[in-house]
Amino acid sequence: MSTFERATERRRDTSSHVRRPGSDGEHLVQRRLGTEGRADRFYADQVLDRLNPRMREFLSRQEMFFLATADRHGECDNTFRAGPPGFLHVLDESTLAYPEYRGNGVHASLGNIEENPHVGILAVDFLRDRIGLHVNGRARIVDDPEMRRARPELATDPVPGRRALVWVRITVEEAYIHCAKHIPHLQKAPRHGSGRSWGTDDFRRKGGDFFGAAAEAPRRGTFRPPPRADATAWRAEAEKLLARAERSEAEAGAEAGAGTGAGADTNTDGGTVEEPRVFSGWFSRGAPVG
Repeated sequence: MSTFERATERRRDTSSHVRRPGSDGEHLVQRRLGTEGRADRFYADQVLDRLNPRMREFLSRQEMFFLATADRHGECDNTFRAGPPGFLHVLDESTLAYPEYRGNGVHASLGNIEENPHVGILAVDFLRDRIGLHVNGRARIVDDPEMRRARPELATDPVPGRRALVWVRITVEEAYIHCAKHIPHLQKAPRHGSGRSWGTDDFRRKGGDFFGAAAEAPRRGTFRPPPRADATAWRAEAEKLLARAERSEAEAGAEAGAGTGAGADTNTDGGTVEEPRVFSGWFSRGAPVG
């Protein structure tokens, strides 16, 4: 029995039945590199499906985080979000929300969330604790009036550039530590000038052409006008992909249960145990195991 399985066995009286966290590819690489034991210890001791009090306190004082999203094809984007301490609002142990401020108008992250709700947040404290926290979950875009009707306690930021265009509300599915050993310990530099230019359209104050991309852009050729977004078409495509995945899961479950004809395995006492549910995330909530 693995470390993760032993830890799960110890917690059977208080926890819902869970399967071993991680993706198939993750498990394959662990076997290839001989790290399954270390991974099991991490899964058993560090991965939660909610934010505990210390995680909530940590997030409530951060001024920045990194955000990972992907579109419906799996094409990834990683970006950075910043604001005053507490701009990443901890609504409860299972819910986060942050405001989207005025940016360059591209809306890459919001566009990905429209197609694919899975998001990953990495908050790193470089200044005090030198530790990080991963939060993975499902996001949806919420208009500011709707958000304030649901959460009237949210204050309106007095800085024009920090007023929410929309909100991103995240249902937490996984939360776990990012260890300190490779995180540099930084210090805040003295403030120069007027500080950050929230919401500005001033080319220079936004960074100008820092990487010299404008001189090389003509080599790329001109962009073709994008096709008009057809939400109905891509949603239909997403539904086809989902249906195909569900069929594959059902077939896999049928194959797993073929030995008994009833989708169950025989235990050492001659009885049967329920076949674990098809993987649907790191945590599969169901009836408590007693």
